[in-house]
Amino acid sequence: MRRSFLVPETIETERLTLRLPDALDIEAYAAMLADPEVNHFIGGAELGKPETAFRSLAWLIGHWHLRGYGPWIVIERSTGALVGRIGGYYPLGWPAPEIGWTLARASWGKGYGREAALAARAAVRAHLAPERLVSLVATTNERSANLARRLGCTAAETIVLEGFPCIVFEHPRQAG
Repeated sequence: MRRSFLVPETIETERLTLRLPDALDIEAYAAMLADPEVNHFIGGAELGKPETAFRSLAWLIGHWHLRGYGPWIVIERSTGALVGRIGGYYPLGWPAPEIGWTLARASWGKGYGREAALAARAAVRAHLAPERLVSLVATTNERSANLARRLGCTAAETIVLEGFPCIVFEHPRQAG
């Protein structure tokens, strides 16, 4: 099992801290995933169950150990509130490494998604130098598609991934 990671374990932005997922996050993480507006495009009501949220958090932690990087838990620095999960991951079957995001509804519309995704993308680019970097967005998830566009991504193709149609947004090749 990997004991060191390929990207920083913690990143700070002006308003946010991106850090490794931890068992202490389960309550706030489960509450985020229980919100139907949040879980609608990432797995539905099943994610609202505490045991499913636990498995989801374990998956994040496991990705860090298997790949040497993964999605960070994002915390609002001024309050300590959980903003969401954002970062790089590359499960089997994905077309390329991804910068993915899920934000708690209380964090929507504050620019946190863009701020954290830019920091995550910069870290992944600097430390992993992937040839291709994507974000996969459900075809009907306009809010996430808009974030991808604000990040400078372009829609490359539509694929079906795990039974769901997704737009593959390509991140720009330059760092940052």
